[in-house]
Amino acid sequence: MRYCLGSDEKFEIQYGVSLPDKQKVNTKSCRYEASMNINRLFSPCQLGTTTLTNRIVMAPMTRSRAPGNVPNSLMAEYYGQRASAGLIITEGTSPSPNGLGYARIPGIFSPEQREGWRLVTDAVHAGGGHIFIQLMHVGRVGSRFNLPPGAELVAPSAVAMSGSIWTDDKGEQPYDTPRAMTTDDITASVAEYSRAATLAIEAGFDGVEIHGANGYLITQFLDPGSNIRVDDFGGDATRRNRFALDVAQAVINAIGAERVGIRLSPYGVFNDMSGNYQGIADHYIALAGELGNLKLAYLHMVDHSAMGAPTPEPATVQAMCSAFRSAGGRAIILSGGYDRARAESDLESGAADLIAFGRPFISNPDLVDRLRGGLPLAEPDQATFYTPGPDGYTDYPVFMRD
Repeated sequence: MRYCLGSDEKFEIQYGVSLPDKQKVNTKSCRYEASMNINRLFSPCQLGTTTLTNRIVMAPMTRSRAPGNVPNSLMAEYYGQRASAGLIITEGTSPSPNGLGYARIPGIFSPEQREGWRLVTDAVHAGGGHIFIQLMHVGRVGSRFNLPPGAELVAPSAVAMSGSIWTDDKGEQPYDTPRAMTTDDITASVAEYSRAATLAIEAGFDGVEIHGANGYLITQFLDPGSNIRVDDFGGDATRRNRFALDVAQAVINAIGAERVGIRLSPYGVFNDMSGNYQGIADHYIALAGELGNLKLAYLHMVDHSAMGAPTPEPATVQAMCSAFRSAGGRAIILSGGYDRARAESDLESGAADLIAFGRPFISNPDLVDRLRGGLPLAEPDQATFYTPGPDGYTDYPVFMRD
């Protein structure tokens, strides 16, 4: 078995986190001190109406194992293997046919998809775990060749991304220019999020995470580079926030605030976002406060600096978390290059209530036990992150002691 987490190759999984510094490290340096007397990471946590057995979150990560955009038994096996996490957040799942911009990502807008997801939730609950679904509409991040018949790429504005995207039928294709959404399209999209949340609860999910990060539809409304509208959904920061807040309120109306979280990525540049634009700190602090007013179950903050992305301004992140909590928001989830020691430190200080781990969960289905026992971590096979089938997905073994 290969150990540690390292590779100098670029890691571009759309969601989740890596451990610090994508570098080769030896087995010994991957170990955590089993004798650590700080164990908050493994203590229970009340998240809304759900009692988690520990504070370790499996971060949402695209894995592209849903042919036809329908969850299946292979996905149920994958998530069930990782049920020891206090909370699992699924890969990004589209609330709309228009949001399926990547190959083989799942949806949650049809009865067939609902029943497919029920296989997953049953597997996780059978393992004693809890699971939220992440609702992700890709907006402009996609290709028409990845969409089902009748669907189209839509976004706040007709601003195309640079670069290309994989399609199963045509190989690499340039990103298509999206159609700018009308106000009727926006109203319909908000309703799709609400309907998807209802279907998710019917499928057995414990809650929903709204994906407002990493350059997808909600972020496209937030960012002045991708949102050049001049109506009630564009212009100043308050109006650019409206779509995110409308979606959050609609999902709350459908399933209750105690079952709803949101993920944000201030300063992110993934998917052609602007990064550090003028006024970004005040913009996101105000947004966090408005989300706190809605009494959301949690705010999930993204930091991809361990993968080479710009580091979010610490003062802004701290102010956002404070604004969210002060306004009535509940838990804070932090993600981004965590090891056990740093996770314990941020939990102990009160900076976070839960800590999300991404890539380590890919190759370590028993990550919770490995962290608890100070065991080495297996290295993931990056070549199989997005390929169909079980290889590099459900075939990682649990740690076997000598």
